[in-house]
Amino acid sequence: MQIEVLAFAHLREQLGFSARMVECSEDQTPRDILGMIAPNILLDKSIRVAVNREYGDWDKPVGRAFEIAIIPPVSGG
Repeated sequence: MQIEVLAFAHLREQLGFSARMVECSEDQTPRDILGMIAPNILLDKSIRVAVNREYGDWDKPVGRAFEIAIIPPVSGG
């Protein structure tokens, strides 16, 4: 199956894309998928993942999801 990976803020520059389609299987986790396309990226605890537009778990299989988003910490004023 294919899943769209979205990257926001400074992660766009780190990864080199804002959106990318990736081939994966239902039993892969967001961590697995990101590891395939960016094996050297360091995921600190402040970086969140959303699966189908809902905050999710880096280590839970994506199932039949259509989208994952990698979201850095957001600061407001």
